[in-house]
Amino acid sequence: MANVSDSFKIGKYELTSRLIVGTGKYPSMEVMRAAHAASGAEMVTVAIRRINLDDPSGKTLLDYVDRTRLLVLPNTAGCYTARDAVLTAQLARELLETDLIKLEVIGDAQTLHPDSRETLKAAEELVNDGFTVLPYVGDDPVACKQLEEIGCAAVMPLAAPIGSGLGVCNPYSIAIIKERAKVPVIVDAGVGTASDAAIAMEIGVDGLLMNTGIAAAGDPALMAEAMKHAVVAGRKAFLARRMSKRLYASASSPMEDLIEMRRATTNQ
Repeated sequence: MANVSDSFKIGKYELTSRLIVGTGKYPSMEVMRAAHAASGAEMVTVAIRRINLDDPSGKTLLDYVDRTRLLVLPNTAGCYTARDAVLTAQLARELLETDLIKLEVIGDAQTLHPDSRETLKAAEELVNDGFTVLPYVGDDPVACKQLEEIGCAAVMPLAAPIGSGLGVCNPYSIAIIKERAKVPVIVDAGVGTASDAAIAMEIGVDGLLMNTGIAAAGDPALMAEAMKHAVVAGRKAFLARRMSKRLYASASSPMEDLIEMRRATTNQ
């Protein structure tokens, strides 16, 4: 029997939960904390450029993250050049004392699709500087392989545009990326509900990162719990190896079996 409680490693970091959550778009910090607890996640991503260090209350977003339970994954959201992303990562390392960085270099303000060229450039510099780099990238097998070869600890292809909730738009590209990768593949962006999460995990990816799908739900904590179960269910289904699809029906109780049962009864 397959080990369905298997962990996965991102560089030197080993996790049990395959769900990574975010910190943006929640109606309040208290709702965010409740959602984090309900998700069962062990890693949370934080946009460094959006942390307000001048809050009159003296508190920042980081004060509402349970860092005794959650590993903080700073990200470079809001960066449009490799230079800005590298500087933001270096700031995150000083502020949070971590080598982890989720690398985002946006190429288009409307779709928020990543700029592959600038992402590759920033990734190479950050890897050489000792960072554990998790790059957000399009569902492009070539770019993912190049990022892996540079030395990234994982690749994070999008399922759909950030915040769209469209689910996995191109499962075939994600499957190719996973088939070729020797590092964890973590689907990032576009997951809108629990069925999307299960579908992504059934493809065989190692984990999911989601923010808006939880934060923008009517009940974020309840959705976070649903996502937790969907990720586990999808992982178990992948490990179990689904039945093959058939064009025609196949009886659950084949006639041959019934005939044999009747013969056995008659001969008694």
